Amino acid sequence: MSGMHENARARDGVREVSIIGGGTAGWMTAAALARLIAPLGVKVRLIESDAIGTVGVGEATLPHIRFFNERLGIDEAEFMAATQATIKLGIEFRGWGREGDSYIHPFGDYGREAGGVAFHQLWRRLHAEGKAGRICDYSLPVVMAEQDRFAPPAADPRSVMSSFSYAYQMDATLYARFLRAFAEGLGVERVEGRIVDAALVPDTDHVDHVILEDGRRIGGDLFVDCSGFRGLLIEGALKAGYEDWSDVLPCDRAVAVPCDSAGPPSPYTRATARKAGWQWRIPLQHRLGNGYVYCSDHIGDQEAADDLLSCLDAAPQAEPRFLRFRTGRRRRQWVGNTVALGLSAGFLEPLESTSIYLIQAGITTLVELFPEGPVDPLDAAEFDRVMALEYERVRDFLVLHYFATERDDSPFWDRVRTMAIPDSLSHKMELFRRRGSVVQYKDGLFLEPSWLAVYLGQRVVPEGHDPLADRMPLDKAERYLAELRSQIRRTVDALPRHEDFLKRHCPAAAA
Repeated sequence: MSGMHENARARDGVREVSIIGGGTAGWMTAAALARLIAPLGVKVRLIESDAIGTVGVGEATLPHIRFFNERLGIDEAEFMAATQATIKLGIEFRGWGREGDSYIHPFGDYGREAGGVAFHQLWRRLHAEGKAGRICDYSLPVVMAEQDRFAPPAADPRSVMSSFSYAYQMDATLYARFLRAFAEGLGVERVEGRIVDAALVPDTDHVDHVILEDGRRIGGDLFVDCSGFRGLLIEGALKAGYEDWSDVLPCDRAVAVPCDSAGPPSPYTRATARKAGWQWRIPLQHRLGNGYVYCSDHIGDQEAADDLLSCLDAAPQAEPRFLRFRTGRRRRQWVGNTVALGLSAGFLEPLESTSIYLIQAGITTLVELFPEGPVDPLDAAEFDRVMALEYERVRDFLVLHYFATERDDSPFWDRVRTMAIPDSLSHKMELFRRRGSVVQYKDGLFLEPSWLAVYLGQRVVPEGHDPLADRMPLDKAERYLAELRSQIRRTVDALPRHEDFLKRHCPAAAA
């Protein structure tokens, strides 16, 4: 598309975008639109009030955030130093299958296929005969995480160092602050003020302008609702509706508290099962982030806070902060000329660090569908279709963690172990139980290694394996796995420690 065509598109269609709310969602949106859409002649503004706090407890991410930052031209070392970030190679789950169990969901592959046969099928064949170790032993990022080692992935696909990716553990409040400076440097206008009302164009579902507490009226051709759980425009003005998923994701509250660091930061997040939910532990350069996600039907707020405080690695740095939520999503996330992103679009709890990913997915889809002329209902329908698929696939993966448990030591775990699950998840689990088949997605989050990690980590073991795995002689398959495990160990032993990488690459200033 020529520059002349791009400018004509902006003049004839959306010329002003007004983002409602700051925080991570608002400033990610502002930064992306400023870099990718503003050059077309579109003005980007963000309206927020310093008097309204942000949730700001999400600190762990998925590898997709790296590509978001790269697309915007953000320097990794500068970003990591500014947000007190550490490396994240995966998530350790403690006590989810049975009390005392532990496994890591890695951002990378398990082994390599051989002779056209998936690695986990070969592993299943040998493991059933006692001739293979943990499947984690054949995953480079798992062994790196367990040994607190890190170096960036290699570009050469022949290298075992190309078999993983990584994300960040960061301070989300500092990330929003970093993106604000970045976006304002690209010309985004920030408007300070509290929105008290919104006016619609008569007889339409289009927002004409929002009204601030001091009487100012601010318009826009396109509005992006990043106002958090309240959904100021998408629900308050446009009544988009909410699809409640608390029947399969019953945790509805969280309590969070930071604490002092307790030794070098590990390159992974931890999720530990508790009697009424689970506890997160996220190591940053300057502190540890901690929280307890729980179901209020099974534990009270004060007891949850007391339980969390009793499990901290070091002294707390603040009073516990409480958060209430209802898992689910808006029935429509693009209504008229308003698009919802972040908590205003939905919330699926932080178990697999998907909140920032879903913001990013929404931004990416919005950029791809950004109106070339007047706002088109067809674009809105496609946005809703894509985002519904994203949310439903994440939902199924999160539900798997709860349902695939053998725990029966508390009413909460009895509840999730025996609950009715979505048909889409039942189908996936049945395929895997038969012979280890993992449903493949053309698009969307959580591919084969992620499902394998949770299935096998929580004792969902296939009854059989792909018959093609029997074509390789047993002794040859055994040597293949042994050499791969040895290669991974040698590679990890030669890597620098995670803390040393941080000190060289992105040391952060004292908090």
